[in-house]
Amino acid sequence: MTISQDQVVLFKPHGTIDLQGGMAFSTEMLKVTPQPHQVWVIDLSEVDFMDSSGLVPLINGLTLARKNGCRLVLCNVQPPVRLILELTQLDSVFEIFDTYENIFTHTNENNLVVA
Repeated sequence: MTISQDQVVLFKPHGTIDLQGGMAFSTEMLKVTPQPHQVWVIDLSEVDFMDSSGLVPLINGLTLARKNGCRLVLCNVQPPVRLILELTQLDSVFEIFDTYENIFTHTNENNLVVA
C-alpha cells in the first residue's frame, strides 16, 4: 500500500474498551504501518465506556505514532471516556478535539484512509 505524506488514518472503535475490547482495538491499530507525517485519528464517538485497561491501546498507539513521526489525535470523546482521561491526567497528553472536522482546522489534511 502506497501512503502519501499527508494521509489521515481513521480508527473508529465502538462499544466498550475494556480488557477484551482494548485487545481487539490494539490488534486493529497494529494492522496499520505508521508512516512519517501521517495523522492518526481515533474517533471515540461510538465508545460509551472505557476502563483503565482500555487506556493501554491509546497509550501504545500514541507511543508507536510518535516513534514513527506520526501525530495521533482523539476526537468525539464521550463524557464517560473523557472522565477517565481526566482522572488519569491523560487529557493533557493527548490532543483532543471536539469533532472530527475541528482536526482539519489545525492540520489541513485532505486524504483519508479508514483503518
